[in-house]
Amino acid sequence: MILMNDFKAEPDELASAQADACARVIRSGWYVLGNEVKAFESQWAAHCGAAHCIGVGNGMDAIEIGLRALGVGPGDEVITTPMTAFATVLAVIRTGAVPVLADIDPATGLLDPASVERCLTAKSKAVVLVHLYGQIRDMDRWTTLCRNANLILLEDCAQSHGAAWNGRAAGRFGECGAYSFYPTKNLGTLGDGGALITDRRDLAEAASMLRNYGQSKRYHHPVLGMNSRLDEMHAAILQARLPWLDRFNARRRDIARLYRQGIRNPKLRLLAAPMEETNHVHHLFVALCDQRDALMDHLKSRGVESQIHYPVPIHRQEPCRNISRDPKGLAHAESHAARCISLPCHPQLSDAQAAQVIDAVNAF
Repeated sequence: MILMNDFKAEPDELASAQADACARVIRSGWYVLGNEVKAFESQWAAHCGAAHCIGVGNGMDAIEIGLRALGVGPGDEVITTPMTAFATVLAVIRTGAVPVLADIDPATGLLDPASVERCLTAKSKAVVLVHLYGQIRDMDRWTTLCRNANLILLEDCAQSHGAAWNGRAAGRFGECGAYSFYPTKNLGTLGDGGALITDRRDLAEAASMLRNYGQSKRYHHPVLGMNSRLDEMHAAILQARLPWLDRFNARRRDIARLYRQGIRNPKLRLLAAPMEETNHVHHLFVALCDQRDALMDHLKSRGVESQIHYPVPIHRQEPCRNISRDPKGLAHAESHAARCISLPCHPQLSDAQAAQVIDAVNAF
């Protein structure tokens, strides 16, 4: 079976580096908020070209902490997309703010700026822009929209490690960028982890307090925070994995290129290609098919795993059925959720396996 992710096929050199990193932490005798976290924060900030990085427990907490550090809370409206992992909207809800859902661009699956503009009210405070599937687009338009509407822009970069727009990394267009290091991400650890990046020192200091109970110094808590700390073990593992990120992203782009060249089945529509290669890191390779369930069964019979990202849009989730939304509705998101299918696109996929996926898709 060709898997969506195949961690067992990763290079032995990487496995050894991770084992060495874990042993280093064990020998250090320091397991929370120590030198490993500081080292990774410095490395990830440098990789993104940001002034500051704050390691946190997971990607959802990164969004919540970022919003709270920016003063978003009860009474504020935060506009985002219904086509995302539930954690994006849950983070908004946990701040006490009110999420508002705008529709997506059917060509890309990304948030539609025109729909966001229709959602604006006097209570609108922020936009959480999700770089879905690893793609970053139209950032000039987004920064202009947010500036003109006096909106805070927070980027959800959980799927876009290494993506860039005009040479600027994802997460560096808004006030901050929230990253997840869940194992399946382009840069993932062996468990949960997350981080915020920002160029604002005041925001970094606020986030650092919020992640650690609101503590400014030992046993002094000027604000009410939370327990969301990237631990030493995962920080060490991320340091071992970071040198592989660029080559793994390059391999994902190679696979995506093979798919775009080889898939010729009229029953599928591929999402729009990136304007530039650096705009997309292909965390997921997504197509649309009206007969998705039948296609998934067919692929499985041909030894190809597939998944759906995401089958249930946020406003169809039980706790969110009454959530505010674009007055014109969310038709594009609903259509996308009913038809989207993700094909294997991980760095360990060989050219022969990619050809097998292409043949299976074209035979449907």
